[in-house]
Amino acid sequence: MTKKTLSDLLGIKYPILVAPMFLVSNVNMVVEALKFGVTAAIPALNYRTIPELREAIKQIKEQTAGPLGINLIVNKSNPKYKEQLKALLELKVDYIITSLGSPEETIKQCKPLGIKVFCDVVDAKYAQKVEALGADAIIAVNNRAGGHCGPLSQNELLKSILDVCSLPVLSAGGIATSRQIDEVMNLGAAGVSVGTIFLASEEAGISSEYRNALIEYGEKDIVLTTKLSGSHLTVINTPYVQSLGAKAGFWERLMHKNKTLKKYIKLFIAFRGMKKIEKAAFKATYKTFWCAGPAIEHIKSIRPIREILEELTSGIQFINKKES
Repeated sequence: MTKKTLSDLLGIKYPILVAPMFLVSNVNMVVEALKFGVTAAIPALNYRTIPELREAIKQIKEQTAGPLGINLIVNKSNPKYKEQLKALLELKVDYIITSLGSPEETIKQCKPLGIKVFCDVVDAKYAQKVEALGADAIIAVNNRAGGHCGPLSQNELLKSILDVCSLPVLSAGGIATSRQIDEVMNLGAAGVSVGTIFLASEEAGISSEYRNALIEYGEKDIVLTTKLSGSHLTVINTPYVQSLGAKAGFWERLMHKNKTLKKYIKLFIAFRGMKKIEKAAFKATYKTFWCAGPAIEHIKSIRPIREILEELTSGIQFINKKES
């Protein structure tokens, strides 16, 4: 018996998740994606307040019946976690994606309501842990993911997880074409999580400078930095990023040396980094921290999200794969 695909899990036409992108994902992007026949998620932290988060979910549900996901940071660096989870439970979103922490409490509260929980993982050991906790699916974040990425290649990570877990596994990182989707599905993936190419959608609403950078820069221009969150993050190697260098600064070094203060320093670093990304994404500024993954190589223009999805799903072989 083959494992369920994302299409089976959520009742969608294509096993594609438009990945939750910090600050960029918004109501318009999600609505267009859901209407097309894929699913999409938004980071809860894209909204400053719980009422704003609730309003966004309400707007999406009023415009489409497609399955909506919310990405939830479940560790102590997110002081809004409990409030956000409570709102998501009350509004009964279709699924929650957990990141950067244990999903145990989230799974425990979602199960009775039928809300699915997908867990970001970067290795097989953690994949086994979330499966034991009752997760519904695993999102395997490889070393080509935009934003926070893992240390392993797509094939290495997928194989290692599939060898020890029975849950459906979505591959996250580096996906930009239908051929690449077919490749990971043939390796055993249940679907894909795709982010970077949707940065270049008209609905994304980012600054013209960010848009131009997505077109002008390529895969060779993507670098890792710990300057924004304390963890490895992929960004475009702009002159500003080059001037800062990739090495950890004072706060990052202190965080790794002082276990007592670590969670507070990480919270400070993440908050500071969030503000820098926000300014760069939506305002003209020299201080450019523009997040993107190696899939930036496939971005040639700014297009409607529907057009990007049409190209991404054109000629794919997996649409009618079903559990048998």
